[in-house]
Amino acid sequence: MHPRQQTIFALSSGRSPSAIAIVRVSGPQAAAAVTALAGKLPLPRMATRALLRDIRRDPIDDALVLWFPAPSSATGEDVAEFHVHGGRAVLASLFAALQAFENVRAAEPGEFTRRAFENGKLDLTEAEGLDDLIHADTERQRRQALRQLKGLLGDRARNWRAEIIKASALIEAGIDFSDEADVPAELTAPALARIKMLLGEIEQVLGAQRSERLREGLVVAIAGPPNVGKSTLMNQLARREVAIVSPHAGTTRDVIEVQLDLDGYPVTVIDTAGIRETDDPVEQEGVRRARARASEADLVLWLVDTPRQDHPHESRTPLWIVRNKTDLDAIAVDQATPRRETSDPSRSDAAMQRGFAISASRGDGLGELIAALVSFAQDFFGADSGGLIGRERQRQLLQQTTDALRRCIGAFSQGEEFAAEDLRIAAYALGRLLGRVDVEDILDVIFRDFCIGK
Repeated sequence: MHPRQQTIFALSSGRSPSAIAIVRVSGPQAAAAVTALAGKLPLPRMATRALLRDIRRDPIDDALVLWFPAPSSATGEDVAEFHVHGGRAVLASLFAALQAFENVRAAEPGEFTRRAFENGKLDLTEAEGLDDLIHADTERQRRQALRQLKGLLGDRARNWRAEIIKASALIEAGIDFSDEADVPAELTAPALARIKMLLGEIEQVLGAQRSERLREGLVVAIAGPPNVGKSTLMNQLARREVAIVSPHAGTTRDVIEVQLDLDGYPVTVIDTAGIRETDDPVEQEGVRRARARASEADLVLWLVDTPRQDHPHESRTPLWIVRNKTDLDAIAVDQATPRRETSDPSRSDAAMQRGFAISASRGDGLGELIAALVSFAQDFFGADSGGLIGRERQRQLLQQTTDALRRCIGAFSQGEEFAAEDLRIAAYALGRLLGRVDVEDILDVIFRDFCIGK
């Protein structure tokens, strides 16, 4: 039997031991497994208490059993759930009992969701949203993933694809059936109007902030010379000791990362090795990695402890000068607040500098620095306005769609056959976005809408 036709099971709740564990079963043998283990098949969608027994009729656990017959289930197949006590021995015994049935096996990662997708219970954007929702670390990530799971992008993509297919049907009918009396003579104008409308709608979605970056988060690198307090600042931002703090230069040899939640925005803060010239090969490698990681970051906090300390002018990454250790000098207290420094004309607008004065050891000025980071993240990701794009894959396929639609509009002057081919490419790109690619649906629309049949 093909693996897709086998019945699968897996632990769907948290890792044991736990108070309650949920074991899900999906596939054609689910009914037989429930009947054998629980003694009967429960009523659909009604929790039923049962004493589970293995194949030797030895008791496993006193449990609740739920039954979801196909197609009204999460996967579209027969599905059963066993709510058992979450001890390791209970689960091991239940798993052994399930594996004793023919063509019943442990599920592979993501296999329940894949079966739901294959059975039409959700499209590919919704499946991606489900995965993102499970792995969401911040409130804004959760909101975006939930929008995907609710099908906001998928619903619009389906509508766009349906409109493309209708436009394509008009053009195909004009090409193949122009001699038929019941086919309108002028089909190009309404098709072209529909294509232009679709192009504008999809371009509007693409023109929004790159909301897919919210899934990965903002990367902020703390860089600068040795012994200026980078690790201390890192620990303050993380609110725990994640980096070793030492008065000796060159203590940090590797890149240290920590995940933060700043007002719902996911931010990865990186503590890098002090950048300086050195003969130590290990420290040289640390400096190389620090430079490379800082160049890949979305924002660099260049930490210094003197007002005129040098910084890398060649960097094109947005860079803020953060003056640390203000508690050790005679600077007035009011300089522990953020201040705008004069922009360096040699640097691009994208790398505009901003100046701050802080004491990482005492916490002076950190509130203002964190508030500025939150503001930067909001500008970077865009306000929480309901961005539809959740992954780079989705943006690329929507971009392929708009490219094909633009070519289609320009191809009308060359011939309807060229325009029809570009429409097929656009429909295929949206089909890939949804995970639904069917080359027969254009013909279905032609026969249904234009009564072409003999």
